[in-house]
Amino acid sequence: MSSFDFDLFVIGGGSGGVRGARVAASLGKKVGIAEEYRYGGTCVIRGCVPKKLFVYASQYSEHFEDAAGFGWTVGESTFDWKKLIEAKDKEIARLEGLYRKGLDNAKAEIFDTRAELVDAHTIRLLKTGKTVTAETIVVATGGTPNLHLALPGHELCISSNEAFHLEELPKSILIAGGGYIAVEFANIFHGLGVETTLIYRGAEILSRFDQDLRKGLHEAMEAKGIRILCHDIIERVTKTEDGLSVLTKNDKRLTVDTVMLALGRTPNTKNIGLEAAGVAVNELGAIIVDEYSRTSVPNIYALGDVTDRVQLTPVAIHEAMCFIETVYKNNPTRPDHELIPTAVFSQPEIGTVGLTEEDAAKRFRDLEIYRAQFRPMKATLSGRSEKIIMKLIVNAADRKVIGAHILGHDAGEMAQLLGIPVKAGCTKEDFDRTMAVHPTASEELVTMYTPSYRIRNGERV
Repeated sequence: MSSFDFDLFVIGGGSGGVRGARVAASLGKKVGIAEEYRYGGTCVIRGCVPKKLFVYASQYSEHFEDAAGFGWTVGESTFDWKKLIEAKDKEIARLEGLYRKGLDNAKAEIFDTRAELVDAHTIRLLKTGKTVTAETIVVATGGTPNLHLALPGHELCISSNEAFHLEELPKSILIAGGGYIAVEFANIFHGLGVETTLIYRGAEILSRFDQDLRKGLHEAMEAKGIRILCHDIIERVTKTEDGLSVLTKNDKRLTVDTVMLALGRTPNTKNIGLEAAGVAVNELGAIIVDEYSRTSVPNIYALGDVTDRVQLTPVAIHEAMCFIETVYKNNPTRPDHELIPTAVFSQPEIGTVGLTEEDAAKRFRDLEIYRAQFRPMKATLSGRSEKIIMKLIVNAADRKVIGAHILGHDAGEMAQLLGIPVKAGCTKEDFDRTMAVHPTASEELVTMYTPSYRIRNGERV
């Protein structure tokens, strides 16, 4: 009989932690899990899910405008921010209930408290001060927005966390950052009628994405009326009678109702007892793990954003399932972080899988680039000037499609499906002999028969 209170104790009730706890409990293990805020973590409570609901809400203004081109007469429309918040909160509460129900049904013991490591096998539950022991511990505490404490006036700004709970919809907002969170919220607030400015230190938004998509989205956002300031950063934020006064490094002065900082996320590892337990972290505070998610302490594992490997919800869930295989099914399994489909729910969306043109050119001698840019059918009657961009990156040596990138409506949905053939190692000939579905935008993916251009030794030819 085990001398520990639990076979497994999970610190953190996000997607990875809940999946690991629930599946382990369903296998008959005695499992405890602690979460200090709400079960569901960043994705369900203050990330992907409420954000996508906001994206939907922000698109209706354009839908109403587009309807006229198809013969519809739409009356005067108004938007109620408080009703959206109320509906969003109701849905998030429902989802949290499902997470709890899943744990309950699997007979995991749920603790609504902050938990900290005391040593390699002991956890303190702060609400009661009680300590429990576990044979195996998983740390899955996720990440938290970078509050940029060095910025004078940072306390006057909000992060993505607070954006979901604003009492009133601001009339104007300045969003700092050029990553997917900043870009998505810029489109959300603009679509809801907020005067929106995005400020980013780099030369172009979305630094890790394909250059064509980055430029295409930038142009589309500016065409909608979103102001984008690149090569600039916020130097100081002060409160005035008119709102928040912002001074930038390039000596621009802006006055806005709200400033949102979307300057990345940091692993949530402070004050959870890692040092006491002997768990090593890197210079960014992320927990260091091996290829099986094991930390420097053999019986302690870490999953998800707290390891700062790939900050995506499906990745955390995948890592949790690999942990289960490794620890409880005698089947050592490494998480696979290669060729992960990704979406940016901007407007228009970005969907991508595999290497960008820039990265592929550094790794392969000869590339074929298939590129199409066109106006979607819907825009012909709506009158919009939007464009769709589709790209396939092909390694000329073996004809494998090593990257697929889309800018346009439902690009995220297409990226999920493209992830399968790219992951499977399909060739351009496999794409070519696949019959098109007509009329669709995605048929371009299987009808681009001739390369738009080639790249040899990093040079376009």
